[in-house]
Amino acid sequence: MTESKKYGFTTTTLHSDRQKTIEHGSLHKPIHTSVTFGYNDARELATVFQGKQSGYRYGRQGNPTVSALEDKINKMEEGLGTICFATGMAAIGAVTQALLREGDHVVSSAFLFGNTNSLWQTVGIQGIDVSMVDATDVKNVEAAITPATRIVFVETIANPRTQVADLARIGKLCAERGIVYIVDNTMTSPYLFKPKTVNASIVINSLTKSIGGHGNALGGSLTDTGLFDWSRFPNILETYKRNPAPQWALAQIRAKALRDFGGSLGPEAAHHLAVGSETMALRMDRECKNALAVTQMLEADPRVAAVYYPGLTSHPQHAISTELFRAYGSLFSFELKDGIDCFDYLNRLKLGVSASNLGDTRTLVIPVSHTIFYEMGAERRASMGIAESLIRVSIGIEDTDDLVEDFRQALDA
Repeated sequence: MTESKKYGFTTTTLHSDRQKTIEHGSLHKPIHTSVTFGYNDARELATVFQGKQSGYRYGRQGNPTVSALEDKINKMEEGLGTICFATGMAAIGAVTQALLREGDHVVSSAFLFGNTNSLWQTVGIQGIDVSMVDATDVKNVEAAITPATRIVFVETIANPRTQVADLARIGKLCAERGIVYIVDNTMTSPYLFKPKTVNASIVINSLTKSIGGHGNALGGSLTDTGLFDWSRFPNILETYKRNPAPQWALAQIRAKALRDFGGSLGPEAAHHLAVGSETMALRMDRECKNALAVTQMLEADPRVAAVYYPGLTSHPQHAISTELFRAYGSLFSFELKDGIDCFDYLNRLKLGVSASNLGDTRTLVIPVSHTIFYEMGAERRASMGIAESLIRVSIGIEDTDDLVEDFRQALDA
């Protein structure tokens, strides 16, 4: 495979490791478990520490196995550079730690993963102002921007109610205002959507989800798309300005967040995630097909009060989803009519596993209000449109007919 030729998504992912020399002709990058790296010449070690030469110093800051995964994710997102972390939340936390200061302002979508919502609450009590807005309309984002706004943060498809942000228009607004635009691509994945196409400055992925895809390794990534002019950003330290301006943010994040806070991805997890990513497109094609089939069945059933999935024509952002995404993802949620207990329904499923992960090969289901969003309280849940009976589903790769029948029989029972 030659670097110059443009290949398809899966071909590029499969052969990514082989763009560089791999030890002993291995098809996968081997798992390098060493936490430190020695040099025969002490001067060479010093030049690596000083950033004058590429190389490895200590496992917390980089590892050959992790680097191979970073290259793979970077190709998926067509980025300038990618840094991997121990989890997706560590990647989001790296943004706050490395790029924000007391007195800065963040505009965030109000429709967020529960832990991200919790992180913004923590940031808010540490001197950074956070405005939570309905990001399905760019006007709400624009109205919230102040002279201190440094970042706008959105998810592509919100977890769990599947609201879709006004991605392209927000990207245009941020480009015009010189604001860093961060897009969490976890619910779509680089296969279904590339945030770079809507002017995203930084792309976040939870590698634990669809990219790894097998529920056997935690990981997260942060990709700089190369679209933002970091010479306009006031929070870059002089130390990192010795690099070319496009690399300032990555250098500062790798040092001030990854190195200093230590949310490092281990080589064993990186290997699992890299191997899992090779089948992402195949898995997601099947999962998207399954999600559409099950949601269409649920929407037609009178015992179901509401179904939330961007693939349904009834979804408020169906048109924008169709315009932007290759398909509509593996996540959906639904509410049962009054009188049907969500716990009893879940317990009648034979294939859906009651568990909290997303993007697994198996179908996973969870009662949202009573678990992952319980801590935020009834008032905050209500403001996000999360009903007490809401069930979130991460559809798997099981046979379509089997899944449709399973979700139907649980209603019949």
